[in-house]
Amino acid sequence: MGLDPVSVHLDQQLLRFMDRLEILQEKRQKLNSLIEEGWFNISKARYSMGNKQVSALQYASEMEPLICVHSSLSEKGEVEFKCERTELKTEEQGPSGTVENIGPTEGGLRRRTNVKQKETSKEDTPEGQQEKEPQDSMKSEKSLCQHQDPLKWFGILVPQNLKQAQAAFKEVITLSAEMATLQSAILATRKEMQTQMKEKHKIQAGGKE
Repeated sequence: MGLDPVSVHLDQQLLRFMDRLEILQEKRQKLNSLIEEGWFNISKARYSMGNKQVSALQYASEMEPLICVHSSLSEKGEVEFKCERTELKTEEQGPSGTVENIGPTEGGLRRRTNVKQKETSKEDTPEGQQEKEPQDSMKSEKSLCQHQDPLKWFGILVPQNLKQAQAAFKEVITLSAEMATLQSAILATRKEMQTQMKEKHKIQAGGKE
């Protein structure tokens, strides 16, 4: 009587284990096809734009990640991975997301005589220093908060193949996180099955005695 619940639980775990292995195999095939598709589109973009136009030479000097992967541990010992994407902010938007007006805001002609003397006199005053500090802080905040689309490293009008390659590799990142989560669940299930098998062997050995 004690062997039946253990055997039923082992059978359920085995079915769950095989289902997860099948899903993992499908995701691996999809991952390989996406990687092949991404590199194939990059080769097409290099053929149309030139090898020197699509290479590491066009990378930005400062890079910020647009996708962050977070991991969390469940009670069963399974690790779950989640992808968090950063929203892109265009160059026309400031740190608060509002559109900045570019160009003169005052109408009419302005006299530009003695401009240097007025600027130096304003900077020497405390008011001029207070006006200069917010502008510097706004520039630093804008440079920190603004994320540029990597496609703009290769030009404004990029071919469609390069956009398709970016979309494929974005999906690869999400799929890799899903595969890592699934693989962690498979390892936890296998460890639990090994523990249940030891208990089953103990019950069988006790019954024979």
